[in-house]
Amino acid sequence: MHPSIHAQECPDRPAIIMAGSGKTETFAELDKASNRFAHLYRENGLQVGDTVAILLDNHPNFFDIVWGAQRSGLYYVAIPSRLTAAESSYILSDCGADMLISSESKLAVLDELKSLNPNVKQLVFGGSDERAAEPQLAAMPATPIADERHGTDMLYSSGTTGRPKGVRIPFPQSEDITQVNALVMMAQGAFGFTPGCTYLSPAPLYHAAPLRWCMTVHKLGGTVIIMEKFDPEQALALIEKYQVNVSQWVPTHFNRMLKLPEETKAKYDVSSLKSAVHAAAPCPIPVKEKMIDWWGPILMEYYAGSEGNGFTFINAADWLEHKGSVGKALLGTVRICDENDDEVPIGEEGQIYFEGGAPFSYHNDPEKTKAAANKHGWTSLGDVGKVDEDGYLYLTDRKSFMIISGGVNIYPQEIENLLISHPQIADAAVIGAPDEDMGEKVVAVVQPSDMANATPEFAQELEAYLRQTLSGVKVPRQIDFRAELPREATGKLYKRLLRDEYWGKTGSRIV
Repeated sequence: MHPSIHAQECPDRPAIIMAGSGKTETFAELDKASNRFAHLYRENGLQVGDTVAILLDNHPNFFDIVWGAQRSGLYYVAIPSRLTAAESSYILSDCGADMLISSESKLAVLDELKSLNPNVKQLVFGGSDERAAEPQLAAMPATPIADERHGTDMLYSSGTTGRPKGVRIPFPQSEDITQVNALVMMAQGAFGFTPGCTYLSPAPLYHAAPLRWCMTVHKLGGTVIIMEKFDPEQALALIEKYQVNVSQWVPTHFNRMLKLPEETKAKYDVSSLKSAVHAAAPCPIPVKEKMIDWWGPILMEYYAGSEGNGFTFINAADWLEHKGSVGKALLGTVRICDENDDEVPIGEEGQIYFEGGAPFSYHNDPEKTKAAANKHGWTSLGDVGKVDEDGYLYLTDRKSFMIISGGVNIYPQEIENLLISHPQIADAAVIGAPDEDMGEKVVAVVQPSDMANATPEFAQELEAYLRQTLSGVKVPRQIDFRAELPREATGKLYKRLLRDEYWGKTGSRIV
């Protein structure tokens, strides 16, 4: 299972279709392009175990780069394309990149990185100087390199609570580039992916899930439809146009599609979809209920991290019986622990750990690696949750987001889920802000669907709406409005930035 095999068996089948431009790359073309990259890496001195970094938006050549690295025994590091030069420079230095591949749209950042990281060779698509990628690739053979060896990704956390952490996992013991991995088996066994499937990828490719799922579809000989940027109506149109049968989403995508006008949603036939996978952030129960009502019982949810230490899964039928759950463990055993690392009774909240999952370490950060494990050797991604009597896991929030107000622990996710279910709210975040009396107070930062609603009267309406469901201690003591929240393009919220603003750690403020 590898693009090189499908290039022989079905050379003209599309491997990649860019949603906006319609630009198509067949498996034969992908195989040749990835071979050229493999030769280019060797030509530039990159050997097995070295690292190539990628700073790109959803670019047509993205998978030429990563499949070339995968068959060259390299680590490939995808850098979020919106990072500043200083932020990108940190990742380049931390991962020990030997080469950085980007495009002309990033020239301002690339020029700054050239001075910050002078030893990292740059390759630029659309470039006009010595860094131009096209002429260098054209000079490379389209046949395999002599020393092919299985490489793998090295992914960084999104940095929503601090500097991103790199996860560098060992290469597979076998050098065979066509070997099947656990994600391929899960895709077929749990998620309903089939050989030759058509997959819609609406998220940035630098994120772990889109990158790994797209490569899994390629291993299955399937076609990946890549959206250059997510647009809710375009996503529906693409499902109909290409008869998409498998897809991967985050809850923000669902929420934006649900808030399209009813006549817009009704225009498109999405009945070809057989599996709609979602993860990356907890999905509010009302949002998922509406999606199942609309698309049918095809939603598949999982909980995992780039660390690969555990994996839970739940299908739509089981979710309807255990609403709000992210499922049972397929990899590792879920353990819920208190502050002393001891397991808590069923139904009680605590920090989520996995026992028996794959070991991992944070690159160049032994302290963070140590902090991720408890006294039993079980490892955690830093999330808080509980397990019910049937063994289903429920996420409460991240431990670092917990608000302590007057000695009471408050988890923002419950409040955020309720806010986002309001028909006039597009997005919401709940944080703890300083309070002289209580230590911290609950603050809601809300993005209305229409900024004309950003009024004191609407804030009072929201407070009354929340009091119907929440106890008084959880109701925000302050509701502020802003036109957009600082979200990663993957859907993850940079809550740290909001907290910093309220705690006076930056010069900006919420308006």
